[in-house]
Amino acid sequence: MPDTADNPPIEDDSDTRKLGLWLRLITNTNIIEKEIRNLFRSEFKVTLPRFDLMSALYREPGGLTMGELSRKLLVSNGNVTGIVERLQKEGLVKRWSLPTDRRIYSVGLTPKGRTDFKVMADRHKEWVADILSDLNEDDVLPMIALLDNLREALKNRKEDK
Repeated sequence: MPDTADNPPIEDDSDTRKLGLWLRLITNTNIIEKEIRNLFRSEFKVTLPRFDLMSALYREPGGLTMGELSRKLLVSNGNVTGIVERLQKEGLVKRWSLPTDRRIYSVGLTPKGRTDFKVMADRHKEWVADILSDLNEDDVLPMIALLDNLREALKNRKEDK
């Protein structure tokens, strides 16, 4: 494969190679995310953050507090509040205060929210399969394993600090 702006040469220096890896991870993520965002907007008229919030709640049938939700999504409470309020107006989520502390709210998907999310999640899976369809199937599992190793190394680095 020739060297181009999209395929720069692999450097000999270890630090430069790691920088190149990081840039490739970001570039690939951005390309995929842009296409997914466009598909959500065109097919469902929803944003990716909205889908991500519903996904977090779908995996937690008992609901999550607003704080837990913002930590899972790695966003501020303010960002979560705005999305939750819109979803609640549409009847897709419900909010309730905790009996132990009425200042803390939990959020969960309504039955309609679970149904609507499942439709979006199934399409999302199809889109990702299509976007990555040119990958050789024999490369997918080793790539997953390498990225899992990277995640563990990053988690361990965070715990060491």
